[in-house]
Amino acid sequence: MELIPLRPADYVTTAWSGGATTQLCICPEGAVYADRAFLWRISSATVTVKESDFTPLPDYHRLISVLRGDMTLAHNAGEPFTLRPYEVHAFEGSDATHSWGKCTDFNLMLRRDKADGAMEHLALAGEHVIVSARPQAEELLLYCAEGHCTAECKGKSLAMCAGESLLLRQPCGAVLTLQSAGNAHLMLCQMWRV
Repeated sequence: MELIPLRPADYVTTAWSGGATTQLCICPEGAVYADRAFLWRISSATVTVKESDFTPLPDYHRLISVLRGDMTLAHNAGEPFTLRPYEVHAFEGSDATHSWGKCTDFNLMLRRDKADGAMEHLALAGEHVIVSARPQAEELLLYCAEGHCTAECKGKSLAMCAGESLLLRQPCGAVLTLQSAGNAHLMLCQMWRV
């Protein structure tokens, strides 16, 4: 198992018509998002316009959450709905998706029929939280969205502040102990091939 701390300087940020997208990790390592040949990708985007359309990604399943601000979505001209902070919403990249609201979001993209995964929000309030990697997980990424925390795994400890991440490669059911002296909000993603 490999534990890799990721800081904002390690991320890749690119501009798009409605703001900027910051890529935290991509598999395989070194893949290029624009080529649409990756298995999974985790990113966080800032939306600075009142309305925007999501980029069509017909070969991908998507999970999204709002970290800050407001986001209302409609898929395929359907009924609009509002995402609450840290609520995880799953949809298909082939959906025609329209968005309202300025926000910072968090995204996991999974190649349909080649990869699967999960994304969840963890809230810490001064207590220990135990997280177990799924047995099939090939990568696990823990992103600190707010506050700060310490992650311990197999005798190693890493402190994380807002905007920092911990990437585990081949976690093989590893157990992480998370602790924060105050309030912290984390996003946890686990990915694997199918």
